[in-house]
Amino acid sequence: MVNVLFAAQDARWPEYQDALQDAFRDAGIKVHLARGIDAEAVDYIVYAPNSDLQDFAPYTRAKAVLNLWAGVEGIARNPTLRLPLCRMVDPALTQGMVEWVTGHVLRHHLGMDAHIMASPGTWKPKAPPVSWDRQICVLGLGELGAACAKQLVQLGFRVSGWSRSAKDISGLQCYWGEGGLDEALKGAEVVVLLLPDTPATTEIMNAKRFGLLAEGAFVINPGRGPLIDDAALIDALDRGQIAHATLDVFRTEPLPQEHPFWHHPQVTVTPHIASETRAHWSAKTIAENVRRGEAGEPFLHLVDRDLGY
Repeated sequence: MVNVLFAAQDARWPEYQDALQDAFRDAGIKVHLARGIDAEAVDYIVYAPNSDLQDFAPYTRAKAVLNLWAGVEGIARNPTLRLPLCRMVDPALTQGMVEWVTGHVLRHHLGMDAHIMASPGTWKPKAPPVSWDRQICVLGLGELGAACAKQLVQLGFRVSGWSRSAKDISGLQCYWGEGGLDEALKGAEVVVLLLPDTPATTEIMNAKRFGLLAEGAFVINPGRGPLIDDAALIDALDRGQIAHATLDVFRTEPLPQEHPFWHHPQVTVTPHIASETRAHWSAKTIAENVRRGEAGEPFLHLVDRDLGY
């Protein structure tokens, strides 16, 4: 019997209890799944970084921590964690991000706001460009970024992408490393931010880099709040360098009511809903990693603790 501790907030337990049991059964694993198990008896920890569990030292038998979220910045730097850490990658999480990003790119590309918000009787028949004439840059070509970039290519957009290390993705102009970042951003009319939150990515979009984009560009951030210098973005919006920013993630969440993003007419705030782990799908990823651990096979989606993702 494999002992699996579910260490997430109470509201998640009813959602995940049956989904995980079903996934373990389908994977052929006999599991004791519970909210409370003696630390020295735990084999795997299914974990959300906002859990009360912050000290991993007592879990001497555990083989891995299986994160429920795609982001691991809330746990990767925990000094008590010496276990393998796996981030969440599942088809529904990826699909949700692709749909959210594609929807907001098309919203800005087609100029939908001009018609949705127009006063009755407004008649300004100005057609948008076709996708072939729009340059988009995706920063971050991991699981989520690559999937979004590929979908935008399928729609006909001219897409460049940037990542820390070299990538080769069909249909995409790929840039990498410190030297490639500014080149990827030059002249982009839409920039989509899907980088992890690490010291190297903090405020990666600053005044200088907003200035590299095409005048009147759109910024879409479903990645991490600290990727953007907030004050520099507000300034770029006020000057017209950036036409609109659609933001799903923030340094502090919920976004404080006094934050200028709430009150700026060229900012859209969405409440961290671009992509969500859905129990039915993410449970399958967790069960597969437990199966692998028991079979002595490599874990999927293992986090590089030095890089932070």
